Amino acid sequence: MNIETFDGGCDCKYVRYRMLSTPLFVHCCHCRWCQRETGSAFVMNALIESDRVQLLSGELDMVMTPSNSGKGQKIARCPQCRIALWSHYAGGGDAFTFIRVGTLDDPDHFPPDIHIYTSSKQPWVIIPEGVPVMPEYYEREKYWPEESLKRREALLAKRST
Repeated sequence: MNIETFDGGCDCKYVRYRMLSTPLFVHCCHCRWCQRETGSAFVMNALIESDRVQLLSGELDMVMTPSNSGKGQKIARCPQCRIALWSHYAGGGDAFTFIRVGTLDDPDHFPPDIHIYTSSKQPWVIIPEGVPVMPEYYEREKYWPEESLKRREALLAKRST
């Protein structure tokens, strides 16, 4: 069986990681929190099961930051160049990883599956036709592929045992 993997890392090359499969879903988030945290108009996050992310080299500095939910998020940063590589949000805990797509060696593999929190989108950002656009969040069951929903359920079932 041929397993496709996707490598990434920080700018200084101290931290390298590998995604052991495709992500469950890719968000392009336009909320003000993501704009502030990235210093950009949006953030691209590839949501994947944490056990499918392998740290190849380096160490991570886990930084707790506030979030709009009030529950915070943990951002994994390179301790040397401080690049944010991924996050763990309170809702999914450490079971799910939100990989910053821009830290992948080939981020072109993962365009957004959905644009969220577009009510605060920068007015000059043009969203292409054919991609779902949500003013706030969305209904997972309506937008995620069936395979991704099954992977999520399998992980949640494993966590509850």
